Amino acid sequence: MRKFWDNSAHVRPALLNNSLGSTRAVVPSSVQISSVQISPATVLAPMAGVTDTVFRRFIRNLGGCGLIMTEFTSADGVLRAKDKKAKRYLHFYEDEHPISAQLFGSDPRVMADAARIVEDLGFDLVDLNLGCPAKKVVKCNGGSGLLRDLPRIRSIFEAVRAAVKIPFTVKFRAGWNDEEIICVELAKMAEDCGLCAVALHARTREQGYSGNARWDWIAAVKHAVRIPVIGNGDIRTPENACAMVAATGCDAVMIGRTAPANPWIFRQIEQYCHFVQGHDFRNSDSSLAAAKPYDEPSEADRYSMIRTYFQMLIEEELPDATGKMKQFASWFTHGVPGGAALRKEIYESKTAPEILTRVEEFFEARLCGAGALAREAVVPQ
Repeated sequence: MRKFWDNSAHVRPALLNNSLGSTRAVVPSSVQISSVQISPATVLAPMAGVTDTVFRRFIRNLGGCGLIMTEFTSADGVLRAKDKKAKRYLHFYEDEHPISAQLFGSDPRVMADAARIVEDLGFDLVDLNLGCPAKKVVKCNGGSGLLRDLPRIRSIFEAVRAAVKIPFTVKFRAGWNDEEIICVELAKMAEDCGLCAVALHARTREQGYSGNARWDWIAAVKHAVRIPVIGNGDIRTPENACAMVAATGCDAVMIGRTAPANPWIFRQIEQYCHFVQGHDFRNSDSSLAAAKPYDEPSEADRYSMIRTYFQMLIEEELPDATGKMKQFASWFTHGVPGGAALRKEIYESKTAPEILTRVEEFFEARLCGAGALAREAVVPQ
């Protein structure tokens, strides 16, 4: 199965002239998950330490993302009244709708009670995590640790489905390892138990995040069930997203690790799909290959993005705002000329306001310098 791993600038000319372009394969404009419409059919994957309310609203404001999800949250923690971490994970604002809360756990009764709380809090969907490969989660029989216990998964499916009226979905991996691939069987069981959609991260638990995602597993799941199938794994560019849809027939795409590195990815997918739908790629006109089907962020855009996100962290008064800034600095400054020096200043800063000041000083110096050079270039001789 061909995937387009290269930099998007190198992929475009080939993609615009191949059979994928001629069939106009695009990410669907929407997907209906029971009573909830997701438009466009793109999903921000739940990521521990990343998809808190600030990052979710940040992504939502950039545009193009149809559904956002919380960090995966312990069902046991939700039921413990004093668990501040779980409460923080499940905090959201009205402008985040539609939003799904993702839970993990192994006790059907606990999962059902936690799902009721999620429903009462006003979430649009509830999702079961069967994908996390972290050892501490697997050790407690949570996340992908349950992939070897299908009867227990069925019990959880049935208990949660009976407990809530909102759409219930599941995100899972293909199996424990290459010898224990259970994605099709699990998807069929989810459909039989009344779940409304399934999302497959097309890697095994053993793989973790290494190697290539096997999109043929997503295609197999799509062929096996009638409920919506969301594909996840190795979507780094808009071209990748459309290639996944073309190769698997999936109803929506989910993006994880690419999002913090390129927060514009959802908007770019939307722009790219509009571009593909508006052109006849059977025309071999070479001008198509030089077209720009989506916006590439400028240095000024990147500065605005970093400053906006950091300011949101400060305004939210998160206890770990300084740590979050340092965490995201490595993603947000990737590819920025002189980014290594900026990261060093950020890592050495002691407070969140100090970090924001360093960012502003760095970019304003660069952008003012670039503006001066541009003005000199047009001065008449």
